[in-house]
Amino acid sequence: MRSIISAQTGNCPEDCAFCSQSSYYDTEINAHPLMAAERILKAAKQSEKLGAMDFCIVVSAKGPTPKIFKMVLETVELLRRETNLKIGCSLGELTEEQAFALKEHGVWRYNHNLETCRSYFPHVCTTHTYDDRVRTAKLVKKAGMNLCSGGILGMGESVRQRIELAFEIRELDPSWVPINFLNPRPGTPFADFPLVSPFEAVKTIAIFRLILPDKILMTAGGREVTLRDLQAMGLLAGANAMILGNYLTTPGRPPEEDLRMLDDLQMPVRRDV
Repeated sequence: MRSIISAQTGNCPEDCAFCSQSSYYDTEINAHPLMAAERILKAAKQSEKLGAMDFCIVVSAKGPTPKIFKMVLETVELLRRETNLKIGCSLGELTEEQAFALKEHGVWRYNHNLETCRSYFPHVCTTHTYDDRVRTAKLVKKAGMNLCSGGILGMGESVRQRIELAFEIRELDPSWVPINFLNPRPGTPFADFPLVSPFEAVKTIAIFRLILPDKILMTAGGREVTLRDLQAMGLLAGANAMILGNYLTTPGRPPEEDLRMLDDLQMPVRRDV
């Protein structure tokens, strides 16, 4: 189980059509600069207490500035001293030097989603390309970090394009694959898109499991509003990880409910992956 924190929220210069943090759109979010390290530490300790095994620091940006990157490295060092959590990051595009620096400071996993398949990507974002995302993902692996890379379903793509995404992820070969579902945000171009139906979401998880048999499939953003009463079916269909608590700009379920669901399903929680 994983926990994340939006350490820097909003004012992102990219135009991803699903994202309420983009500076292109008029959305009602609580934008803020990078949190102080002690505040991030407090959140990390709370996540650890609730049962998370790793903690991901997320920054809204095309990529980290030198100042932000230095502050993130210092925060990583603090978290590693003060908690037993494995530390992940999601900071946007990286240079090779930055990727190796994160690895050297103990970041064990880096999240950089493809978001959607290559053929649909221009409908989702125009300020960077699909190949830009692949480049950073490959740098993460080159530096020796575990790559976490998946996508968002329900952004207007076809069923065939969802399958294309699964095969493109397989080619990229990440360790973890987040399966997010669009939770339409007011003010974004995708604000009026319908939710993926619960059973359609379950079927898609099952298809991803068939295509990615040895990957950790993590149900992530949008799972609560999409799967609704089929939360457990998502796990039985093939998901074997999930984000605990809140997401970047949207609330999740109370952690106690997810832990009770795992107990009801008699699914043990592994802490070694």
